Amino acid sequence: MADIRSQDIGRLFSPKSIAFVGGSIAEMSIRRCVEMGYQGEIWPVHPKRETLAGYKCYASIADLPSAPDAAYIGINRELSITVVGQLASIGAGGCVCYAAGFGEVGEEGQDYQDQLIAAAGNMPLVGPNCFGFVNFMERCALWPYLFGGDPVAKGPALISQSGNIAMNLTMNQRSVNFTYVIATGNQAVMGAGDYIDALLLDERVTAIGMYVEGFDDIEKFSKAALKAMAKGVPIVVLKVGKTEASARQTSSHTSSLAGSDTLYDALFTRLGVIRVDSLNRLLETLKLLDTSPPLRGNNIFSLSCSGGEAAMISDLVPEHHLEMLPFSPAQIDQLRGQLPNYVTISNPFDYNTSIWGDQAAQTDVFTAAMSGNHDAAFLIYDHPTVNGEEVAKEVAEWIMTLDAFIAAHKATGIPAFVVCTISELLPKELRSYLISHGVVPLQGFDDALFAYSAALKHYQSKQQQITLPRFPEVHIGADVDSQVIDEYYSKIALKEFGLTIPAGGVGTKSQLAEIADKAGYPVVLKAVGPEFLHKSDMGAVILKLNNAEDVADAADSIIASTTAAGVPATQFLVESMVAGSLAELIIGINRDDQFGPALIIGAGGILVELVADSVSLLLPTSRSAVKDAINSLSVAKLIGGFRGQKKGDLEAAIDAVMAVAHYAEANWNKLLELDINPLMILPEGSGVVAADALIIQSK
Repeated sequence: MADIRSQDIGRLFSPKSIAFVGGSIAEMSIRRCVEMGYQGEIWPVHPKRETLAGYKCYASIADLPSAPDAAYIGINRELSITVVGQLASIGAGGCVCYAAGFGEVGEEGQDYQDQLIAAAGNMPLVGPNCFGFVNFMERCALWPYLFGGDPVAKGPALISQSGNIAMNLTMNQRSVNFTYVIATGNQAVMGAGDYIDALLLDERVTAIGMYVEGFDDIEKFSKAALKAMAKGVPIVVLKVGKTEASARQTSSHTSSLAGSDTLYDALFTRLGVIRVDSLNRLLETLKLLDTSPPLRGNNIFSLSCSGGEAAMISDLVPEHHLEMLPFSPAQIDQLRGQLPNYVTISNPFDYNTSIWGDQAAQTDVFTAAMSGNHDAAFLIYDHPTVNGEEVAKEVAEWIMTLDAFIAAHKATGIPAFVVCTISELLPKELRSYLISHGVVPLQGFDDALFAYSAALKHYQSKQQQITLPRFPEVHIGADVDSQVIDEYYSKIALKEFGLTIPAGGVGTKSQLAEIADKAGYPVVLKAVGPEFLHKSDMGAVILKLNNAEDVADAADSIIASTTAAGVPATQFLVESMVAGSLAELIIGINRDDQFGPALIIGAGGILVELVADSVSLLLPTSRSAVKDAINSLSVAKLIGGFRGQKKGDLEAAIDAVMAVAHYAEANWNKLLELDINPLMILPEGSGVVAADALIIQSK
């Protein structure tokens, strides 16, 4: 990508003059600007027409009064390349390239895209193959099609690789009004990191939402995300493509656990970026971040006049890692004095209908409920959609409830949220009313609680030290010439970095008895060599050998099995058997094209395929991150002493993972895969032992 300063992109996004190049598409974009009330210069460019959308046309770029701050190019791809070069040569602030038929259509299109990149030089270019952008604060649209939204003074911005999704999001009915909407298309010249950097220069941007299909420059995005965190501008990402289409069959278990999408999760978590899985959650999270004060914690309570709603929120709260602690004794006494004795004082709080329509009584009850130590208050509220004079008085009683909640919020200062069970039951006028009084309107139970939990996690991330991961220094293609390091030498290499391995050694059949005697019985016997990657399948491993005679018989058996498989064993590994294991982990490294060597920790042994319970971490990592990762696994219950059993040696397990991480960093440019399975967890204080290991690296 070009070396473009974010300040230069700012000129493009807030233009005082815009050139519109082309016919109908350019004319549509001019109309969008006029409809918004754009106050800058509009200069249509067309070689044959005298006017466009009522404005005088210039015959060419050379005829323009001066270099425009921005240009919208709505012509075919061949002419677009020419015009981009002309704009760059006169010092234009940047342009939007609408045309398709570039890199998105394959090799031929990529040739055109390379020409476009060369023509742009260091001039900012949005696209190609995109709608463009809208600036709702300067009221300009380099964008031809209809869009929603109102002019704003501040708020979240949106970066989207899909123009149509961006357009639809502007028409949301969730009170999310964007400052900027940018459809990035092919990102030939500028990528996500460039757009984030530019938006961070505008103090009016409170949060950044993103619809992402992929990143061309992960490192640049990561650096921009760190800047956003430092500035206090949250980033919320909906990244599609969770299936790992490029997953390839490899010789280790670890690769079955890894994939780029899991690494994106690891990256976002590390950078404090909020990942969402739906457009609704993208909008609700952006709204909460934009309109709520910083969140205090995960202890919430809810108010409702229905037991059904109370039961629903009670079920959802633990799914989003929130909790609903009881009211204090003082609050319970106060509330009992304000309500009939048949009302149960609990959290969630069904205050019943006894005070319905009595705004003063509701205010008192809500204020008492909001005066405790909870971190946030949720009023469950669904506005009736029934209209007409005959029901106006009844509908007014719903508004009384909102006013009582607003009054209690102002009296107590607790962060306050109104949430409807389904999104349609909180109309725009009420959302605006609530926001104007400092109350956040959220739409849909599940999405609302997700948004709160995600925002809370973001604020908590700000309190932690965040560092960039390490990214690949060299690209290693799928056709790389690789080298398999057998189990013994893999273990020896990792032992140098602090990994504990069983006592034992390697030898020929005649040397096995001596090695076994030194290791101590019982022992395990294995064939070793790069061809023995799946020993159990080949009959190349035998356990629980109690004397030299057993070892000799086992060697004969392995020789027979491997000879039948066409790879007769000549070298053997003898190791002492590990007894007393409480749990097993798999520790692995899998190399990703974008992220480089990535660390995988999961449930080991036969559980690898059975439960596929794993966590991915980017390198370098820390002991605290590794500890959190292990504790997130289901096998953590065994390590922690399940049902009164002995605890496993968690600290030694962390040591083992860190040893692997340090090995990976030391072999960063050549390590392809690494597999330790299982790592056997012994009782607390007794350590861990790597029972099997495999390293694959480039030659």
